[in-house]
Amino acid sequence: MNKLPLEIEGAFELILPYSEDERGDFVKVLHADNFYENGLQYDFKESYYSTSNQNVIRGMHFQIPPNDHAKLVYAIHGEVTDVLLDLRTSSPTYLKYCSLSLGKDKHNAVYIPNGVAHGFAVRSKMAVLVYLTTTVYNKNSDTGILWNSFDFDWGIEQPIISDRDLGFLSLNEFNSPFNN
Repeated sequence: MNKLPLEIEGAFELILPYSEDERGDFVKVLHADNFYENGLQYDFKESYYSTSNQNVIRGMHFQIPPNDHAKLVYAIHGEVTDVLLDLRTSSPTYLKYCSLSLGKDKHNAVYIPNGVAHGFAVRSKMAVLVYLTTTVYNKNSDTGILWNSFDFDWGIEQPIISDRDLGFLSLNEFNSPFNN
């Protein structure tokens, strides 16, 4: 695994070990020793996936304390522009955002620390993303930031967005509980 720092403190693009031959490919997503040696949380409690069509924007999602979590996200089909927004008031990258391309053919993943909002825009005809989280889903802690309330250019003229995601507070209305 190759760990590449992103512009958000504690967030990383992970280039995953893989092999290919005439049968297809094989990708190693998680190796506890590698995560430990790289100082990354790896005690994941829950895993799920989403299937999204082209021009869908999902985000910007997170869980608030005490159910906040780190995430590991990767694509098993298609390609997305993955977006992170730092909501940790004590972070040197507080309120900064960054993006990267996640794709099945890129053999990469993104490691997202606690207190960082996550979203993505689907670039391919369809994309399937897998998420691993260090806490389980908690309905009362699950929330987000309005996708277009910070200065990121999503590059989609007519995005497809859920009513839930459209109902989130804007970034300037959000009072961050992430203080450490």
